[in-house]
Amino acid sequence: MEDDDSRPVTTGGTPSGEVPADAARALARETRALRTSLATSAAIGVAALVWGLLAGAQVIVFDGVYMIAGLALTAASMLASRAAWSRPSRRFPFGKHALTPLTVAMQGAALLATLLYGAVEAVGTIVAGGSEAGGATVLVYGVASWVAAIVVGRVLRRMGGGSDLVEVEIVSWRAGAVLSLVVAAGGLVALGLVALDLTTAARYVDPALVLIAVAVVVRDALGLVRAGTHELLEGAPAPDVRAHIDDVVVRVREAHGLPEPTVRATKLGRRLYVEIGFVVERDCWTVDEEDAVRLDLVRGLATLPYEVWESIDLTTRPELAD
Repeated sequence: MEDDDSRPVTTGGTPSGEVPADAARALARETRALRTSLATSAAIGVAALVWGLLAGAQVIVFDGVYMIAGLALTAASMLASRAAWSRPSRRFPFGKHALTPLTVAMQGAALLATLLYGAVEAVGTIVAGGSEAGGATVLVYGVASWVAAIVVGRVLRRMGGGSDLVEVEIVSWRAGAVLSLVVAAGGLVALGLVALDLTTAARYVDPALVLIAVAVVVRDALGLVRAGTHELLEGAPAPDVRAHIDDVVVRVREAHGLPEPTVRATKLGRRLYVEIGFVVERDCWTVDEEDAVRLDLVRGLATLPYEVWESIDLTTRPELAD
């Protein structure tokens, strides 16, 4: 018999296996944002690479390589986005939401590799006696690329709708904007050194800019790796998400006279897993009363901007709630 992995299955939690309409809209917004980032990165990356090679400016070449390297990662984000929103199947009964943090961590690792390449090339240029890059060229490029990075970042922010994958793109464009400011400032410094007849010192401005840019951007790259790994290891969600969960639990607990529960939560992409266990007295709760507690908790958690999978238990055995 042929195994049909696309058939929906019944799993624990709220979802029934079908992708809701709001999820389809979120996927469409996410895809449009990623395509916008992909097309813009391709245009600017190729232009920067050609510009840098013609001008002999290593920092511009580095920026072009940075952009072009991001193309494959953005394409991977688009694939991960579609896969993460696919409905659960027999082979993947909980879906593929882990692809989102995995892609985030991979983008951070790839960015770190690009930064390492840039640093090694810059050190090699310094050892070789610097470069002949003109300060005016570097300044003009820095200003132009800064404007482009700011505009694209803001457009993506409006389009993203809270998507983790789009947020990764925004981080990359923000890092690009910072890099562009460093490049522009370096161009001004190079022009000043030439004006003061310090041409030997001016030769080292270009590779020095690359090293400064690496130092500035490396924090964002490490942050992506850390964030993706945190989710893959099922770490606690962000403080604001945990605060919302705690607030809902307190309100429901007080409304129904329940004791302090055991609460666990973790976020995986757009899915939020929440486990809540109450230890109650024997023979005090009917099934209908238990369902009323569950419904109140589900309604309270439904306001979070995630696909929430709840596991809510009332038991008389403390060991079953741990």
